[in-house]
Amino acid sequence: DGLKDRNGKELVYDKVYYVGEQDFYVPKDENGNYKKYEDHGSAYADVLEVMRTLTPSHIVFNGAVGALTGANALTAKVGERVLIVHSQANRDTRPHLIGGHGDYVWATGKFINKPERNLETWFIPGGTAGAMMYTFKQPGVYAYV
Repeated sequence: DGLKDRNGKELVYDKVYYVGEQDFYVPKDENGNYKKYEDHGSAYADVLEVMRTLTPSHIVFNGAVGALTGANALTAKVGERVLIVHSQANRDTRPHLIGGHGDYVWATGKFINKPERNLETWFIPGGTAGAMMYTFKQPGVYAYV
């Protein structure tokens, strides 16, 4: 049935981007250097030990450092309406768009719910996907963090 605003009016977008936020738990040796293993099975016990601390060694978007910067940057033209779907499997997260905001926000990904409006930051519980739509009003660099 498509996306709707709070009054049931259809919302359309020009493009959609997916941002997957992942946590990695890489063990360190006694000198603080990241450990290397022959295979994933050999790392299993050490990785579990790091995971028990609930403190990730790395938090990245779309699987790697720099996955959404430089040549991989998300782009939009002035006037384009962009829907960003953001997921985080493990931990709570609070994304926001520096230089913009969420015109419409579905923080828990339930598109049948009425969207919140004009949020600077939105809360996405761990294990959930959320979405926000923004219409770009002027040229520039907008940081999605």
